[in-house]
Amino acid sequence: MPQKFKSRLAQGDQLFGTMVTLPTPATAEILADLGFDWLFIDGEHGPLGTSEIISLLQAVGNQVACVVRVPEAAEVPIKKALDLGPAGIIVPQVNTAEQAADVVRWSKYSPDGTRGVGLGRAHGYGMRFAEYLARANEETAVIVQAEHAMAVENIESIVRVEGVDAIQLGPYDLSASMGKMGQINDPEVVSAIDRVLSVCRDAGLPVGCFGVTAEAVRADMKRGCTLITAGVDTMFLGKAASEMLAAIKG
Repeated sequence: MPQKFKSRLAQGDQLFGTMVTLPTPATAEILADLGFDWLFIDGEHGPLGTSEIISLLQAVGNQVACVVRVPEAAEVPIKKALDLGPAGIIVPQVNTAEQAADVVRWSKYSPDGTRGVGLGRAHGYGMRFAEYLARANEETAVIVQAEHAMAVENIESIVRVEGVDAIQLGPYDLSASMGKMGQINDPEVVSAIDRVLSVCRDAGLPVGCFGVTAEAVRADMKRGCTLITAGVDTMFLGKAASEMLAAIKG
């Protein structure tokens, strides 16, 4: 895994990434070649399963930091994802400090946690087993999502959980949990996000954001977000193709 992702995250560097949802290594290669600092590989929504994610990591995991969003805050998907050797994981719907502590425990080898020991890509398929075990706890980023009103309510205790390296905002799910589906600019939703940002700032914990336009991302950066996810592979494809079609018909 690229060595600098977690340390750059901790020191507050702006890390520019984009979301990968298509199960085609060529897509990841194109995006990696453009110079993004990291790729957000989405194993929660869309078609990406373990076999597709490992193909993406095999294609670009040694070129750019790849962070895998697991499908749920549960032990098995977390250890399966980590055994593929990403630079870190993003865990959805972490709404309490107890859930956050479980995520950290499942992500760390003993004595820091209870992560199961297996042989996978992360361990060089057994060839670099001891080397990986010696550095995995320190170098693998654990990022939890605050994307529910309950997470906002509990954010002060969540950020105090040792081993959580960053908080990823989820404005669309957050708005839905507040009965305001998709209304991410509603004053109550904005206030909830501001609360998360304020608590994380006081705790010195980085915050991640997601936007489909440069304007949206820049606004979140001004609010203090440093882990940036800008755009989605499918939308890049669709927008460029739409513009091309309109131009040639023009």
